[in-house]
Amino acid sequence: MKPAYRKWIVIPGILVIAIGMAAGLSQLKPEPEKNDDLDLDLLVEVLPLELSSEKFRIRSQGTVRPRTQTVLSAEVSGSVVSISQKFIPGGVFRAGEVLLRIDPTNYTVAVDKAAALVEQRQIEYDGAKKLRSQGYRAESEFASAAAALASAQAELVSARRNLERTYIRLPYEGMVFSKDTDIGQFVGPGTQLGVVFATDRAEVRLPLTDSDLAFVDIPDAMEIVASGQVHGPSVKLSAIQMGKRVVWDAQIVRSEGVVDEKSRVTYVVAQIDDPYQLHGDGAPLPVGTFVSAEIAGSTVVDVIRVPRAALRGANQVLVVDDENKLDIRFVEVIRSDDKFAYVAGGVSPGERITTTAIEAPVNGMSVRTADAEVTGKDVDEQIASRAEED
Repeated sequence: MKPAYRKWIVIPGILVIAIGMAAGLSQLKPEPEKNDDLDLDLLVEVLPLELSSEKFRIRSQGTVRPRTQTVLSAEVSGSVVSISQKFIPGGVFRAGEVLLRIDPTNYTVAVDKAAALVEQRQIEYDGAKKLRSQGYRAESEFASAAAALASAQAELVSARRNLERTYIRLPYEGMVFSKDTDIGQFVGPGTQLGVVFATDRAEVRLPLTDSDLAFVDIPDAMEIVASGQVHGPSVKLSAIQMGKRVVWDAQIVRSEGVVDEKSRVTYVVAQIDDPYQLHGDGAPLPVGTFVSAEIAGSTVVDVIRVPRAALRGANQVLVVDDENKLDIRFVEVIRSDDKFAYVAGGVSPGERITTTAIEAPVNGMSVRTADAEVTGKDVDEQIASRAEED
């Protein structure tokens, strides 16, 4: 055979042998393992629903105000001749303690004159009475003497009362809020001397919405009047003092009984005993402090507690049925707080909801729960299902 012909036969033969060997080697290559962990459906976490009894705590806020506050005004005229060292803003005084004194000179003289007049009228009355008994005086003269004595006695009472009014004091233990006069100042009836308030109790007005009132047992006004006792819910008041959170105990004692026309809320009043701790050893709660309030609400039975993260919008949850398909459900939310929403209808105990955030859920959407075991057969079925949908 000529060398030229041998060249055209050998080269194609080498190529055929190479292709055959490549094909044989490819047949010997092991088949790749099937990935059974292929994620096709969205993996979600689910929560079984259960019935529970919940005691709600209603939150509100307000400012501490004195229960009893008095604007001191002069009832008689005169110069202020003495002032107590406690009659300064923040000064604490006892019940009946004299805070200031108006010059009593004129009123002492008036008492003496009235007392002397009473003595004179008493003598005249006794004389008229004796003469009448002896038949020397007419009945009208006796009546005139009796009237004059009664008038003199009334003048003495009035004079003594005016003298007493030169002492400025209160019938309760309290604190001075403001001082509006000073020693030497001339005052007349109606002149404002200062403002004081009682320290035995303080109050906080707490606004509550209509939905809040559904879970608070407000004391009935008629029952309070009939029994004289208050059995309102307890309240925890809190505020930050010197960088620390301090808590005080209080009690709801009444509702103001009207709805605010602007805010549409109802105010209830919480009462604090001894806010300045004058007779205790706790932290004082000064008047004017802005406090947060947590009111002990009523107990509600047979509600379902749902994490707020599982709630879509205001009243939707994603129910995962037995076939692991989504069901978008509207629910009746009766109350919610920072962590939970409390549901009274729309779902049933034993159903499962997903707590995983899903961007665009659709009714009937297939999901895979976190506690489910995925097998190769499940993956095959999911692939076939996807193929049919495509």
